[in-house]
Amino acid sequence: MAEAASSENKVSVEHRGGVAIVTIDNPPVNALSFSVRKPLHDTLVRLRDDAATAAIVLTCAGRTFIAGADITEFGKPMQDPDLRALIALLEAIEKPTVAAIHGTALGGGLELALGCHFRVADKAAKLGLPEVKLGLLPGAGGTVRLPALVGPLKALDMITSGAPIAATEALEAGLVDTLATDGLVADAAAFAAVKAAEGGPFVAVRSRRDKIAAADREQLEARIKAVIAKAKGLRAPVACTEAVRNAVLLPFDEALAAERALFVELVTSDQSRAQRHLFFAEREAAKVAGVDKSVKPRPIHRVGIIGAGTMGGGIAMAFANGGIAVTLVEAAHEALQRGLERIEKNYAISVSRGSLSDAAKAARMALLSGTTDYAALADCDLIIEAVFEDMAVKKEVLASIDKVAKPGTIIATNTSYLDVNALAASVSRPQDFAGMHFFSPANIMKLLEIVRGKDTAPDVLVTLLSLARSIGKVPVVVGVCHGFVGNRMLTARGADVEALLLEGASPADVDKAFTDFGWPMGPFQMWDLAGLDISWRNRKALGKTALIADWLCEQGRFGQKTGRGFYLYADGRTAQPDPELAIHIANEAKRLGIAPRVISAEEIIERTLYPLINEGSRILEEGIAARESDVDLVWVNGYGFPLGKGGPMFWARQKGLSGIVDRLNHWHQQTGKDVFKPSEWLKATTAEQTVR
Repeated sequence: MAEAASSENKVSVEHRGGVAIVTIDNPPVNALSFSVRKPLHDTLVRLRDDAATAAIVLTCAGRTFIAGADITEFGKPMQDPDLRALIALLEAIEKPTVAAIHGTALGGGLELALGCHFRVADKAAKLGLPEVKLGLLPGAGGTVRLPALVGPLKALDMITSGAPIAATEALEAGLVDTLATDGLVADAAAFAAVKAAEGGPFVAVRSRRDKIAAADREQLEARIKAVIAKAKGLRAPVACTEAVRNAVLLPFDEALAAERALFVELVTSDQSRAQRHLFFAEREAAKVAGVDKSVKPRPIHRVGIIGAGTMGGGIAMAFANGGIAVTLVEAAHEALQRGLERIEKNYAISVSRGSLSDAAKAARMALLSGTTDYAALADCDLIIEAVFEDMAVKKEVLASIDKVAKPGTIIATNTSYLDVNALAASVSRPQDFAGMHFFSPANIMKLLEIVRGKDTAPDVLVTLLSLARSIGKVPVVVGVCHGFVGNRMLTARGADVEALLLEGASPADVDKAFTDFGWPMGPFQMWDLAGLDISWRNRKALGKTALIADWLCEQGRFGQKTGRGFYLYADGRTAQPDPELAIHIANEAKRLGIAPRVISAEEIIERTLYPLINEGSRILEEGIAARESDVDLVWVNGYGFPLGKGGPMFWARQKGLSGIVDRLNHWHQQTGKDVFKPSEWLKATTAEQTVR
């Protein structure tokens, strides 16, 4: 998908003998906006009717082939010609048409290429249909034409994952006819000339049925069932399976009409609006106040990481996965070996599952080196401490890093809660210091909170943003406060959960309300999985208590790892209710004079998510987060907020902020808290929404 840029002369033609080279030039990514579609349509009509033109090659200027439709046109009346009309025109041309693909052919770009008779690709090209990531499906025939070229099973995988494939894989699958060797446009023109000389008829993709007829229907249905099981309430992946099945079972035009009906359903849905919001949110997150486009990132060739435990090892894997060399430092050789062995084991599991090759595993392990000597960090461009969450320990480690790091090296702390400005005082170059809050497991979780200290240099922020994206993370720049954006809001979400238990809800009631809402797990499942001792230690450091959770920890019940927490884990994994905990909660409620009652799922959601949203509003008011969409990115990518709801702030706006304020007032009164005082940001935003 892509946005359009405004420029003139977006479609040009060059004739090489009888081959017309049609070039689209709509930087930065040649999006298929109306300003491209109209001249392209007119050009193709002219070339179709030109007797001197024997073949047509469709290519793009700049760094990429068409990387998608113009997403800003979605949900608006489409100006003619639309993409479907362009593809129908291409298919009706009796001369050979060839798409010459470099960079990425994505979404509408690949659909347009599927309208050509043939496809020639640069060896570095990638091709895919990523619409599902926006809560959509391909709306211009992609779900009907792709199965004809690569077979329904391969098409289903590509469409429901949204992941692009490499040119070599596309060639093997039949999506691409040949790979360029001497030069893309020259090779495509030569290919087109040969086809023209051979003569027609040239069969459009829509008329090719061999791979569809040969498909194993039972295998396809099994794969569809697996996709639906993983959809987790998202409509788009399910709609994609329906469209691919239609491509197999229905005549082409009926399948095409069904695809269009599904697309129209999705594009107007709340889920797609939420996912498109997040698409733009990632772009906006790259814009940081006080940092303009002239600021360039520092080069990062090697990263040093202090601490080879679960977090440090995961961070090391994240960089190795991105092709960046890593030096791991541990205090003791035994701990270092355990860390490296854990990393090797994790990669071995990926190999056994077929998601990683032996060669890739070896290449990643080769990027990792371990040592107990801080001096080995001297050639690192970025050094991250990932040690115990203790201010004194971290300060000591940072001071040691400062002594060996070369000038210009970025020094970062991986902290979940601690004051980054206080930690920056441990080094002699606070301008080179920042927080990098990875989420566990760091090699899998996408979010990275980049914490901007009061002295952090602009080029440090630019470097960390660029580096994070290069290793597949979603970075968000946040300010300094206890818990930053995510964990500060998480504390607000959990403030009433023990009260809910004392008033009559069970841990399972609360967790079910969350999973029914769309979370991958509820708060009690999450705490048991993470380990109750972590939050217990944090509470004690802050002088805080939690009546039920503290009691569990005092009994040595730390969650899954001890077989008992808020639940029992007889097999080490499956959560079962604990009668002993239920008795303890009932006794505590009686001691406090709380009469148990039935608590609805609606009440559970309101008393947990509405305080979370209110805390998000305070974070915005204080400038800890720059935008509502930044908060949404944090919660979707770091904490499992349902993707189809777009993040807490987006969801709150859709629900209505004034209603949320009213319900917060209600629950404050019902639970005997102080009168609810909304933030100035929330009051202003509510008033603005009411006026609109």
